[in-house]
Amino acid sequence: MNRAHFASKLAEVFQGGVALRENFAVRADSVDDARQDQTNAAFSEKWTKYESSDEKDKLFDFQRNWYLTLYGFESEAALAHHLRASTVIFDAGCGMGYKAAWFAGLAPHAVVIGMDFSEAAAQAARSYAAIENLFFVQGDIADTGLASGIADYVSCDQVIMHTQSPERTFAELARVTSSTGQVACYFYAKKAVPRELLDDYFRTRCTQIDRSRLWAMSEQLAELGRRLSDLKVQIDVPEIPELRIKAGRYDIQRFIYWNFLKCFWNEDLGRDTSVLTNFDWYSPSNARRFSEEEVRAIVADNGMTDVFFHAEEACYSGRFMQRG
Repeated sequence: MNRAHFASKLAEVFQGGVALRENFAVRADSVDDARQDQTNAAFSEKWTKYESSDEKDKLFDFQRNWYLTLYGFESEAALAHHLRASTVIFDAGCGMGYKAAWFAGLAPHAVVIGMDFSEAAAQAARSYAAIENLFFVQGDIADTGLASGIADYVSCDQVIMHTQSPERTFAELARVTSSTGQVACYFYAKKAVPRELLDDYFRTRCTQIDRSRLWAMSEQLAELGRRLSDLKVQIDVPEIPELRIKAGRYDIQRFIYWNFLKCFWNEDLGRDTSVLTNFDWYSPSNARRFSEEEVRAIVADNGMTDVFFHAEEACYSGRFMQRG
């Protein structure tokens, strides 16, 4: 099967077809809402800057391995087994496209679509032009243009909280998922009260400063995280329920990170990735956080239930399908 075969299948997937050029199409590249437009611009800048980093392959490997944990696959082979019955796979919010490319390699029989509202979609199309069953679309994952019930596997990994209305976005993902298909989705978890308050303040503040200062702050936060990590100090913390601070023995960097200030640092992933992670958090206007109850309510409101559910300090994630 060649690109022409898969392109003909792609035309059937979108309501009214899609104007495809090689492996790329544009459905929408702007939005009237200022917050979403600013968020799109932030991610366009983030991925463009990171494209030249020598660290990106390490990040991609880390993310693929974490993906298996987040969505309940024991191994890459288990994910491939799950995808073998899929004819259409949709990566909603594909960023640089590495997960969409991964899915395409694991399911070479399926049409794989990566969609992103940022310019990263075009970048991904250039990077993975050789994969014949893989297509990228610049567009709004809350208004995909896909036919109802067309996708057998929908992945929305670390994205839905950056959309203007995560509730509306999840409803759209549920709409395009087949009756026997599954939606894999990740939601940021609410943190301790001091961290939540500071995050909200900084996110508003960061929309008012220029990008060079925001990148500089991201560098400074990464350096703070490195210096705290290098202390190798642990503290015993009492539970403070009113502030949602959990009891336990913490490395000092982790304690500050989870409860007060995102100062991400990971020696293994490298400086570029650590800086990018801090920028990723504070630069977009849209970055909702959720309680487990809120996540389960969104899923239930769309007539779905969990096949697999995962909770950790950073997030809630799971695979969801229609009840019955």
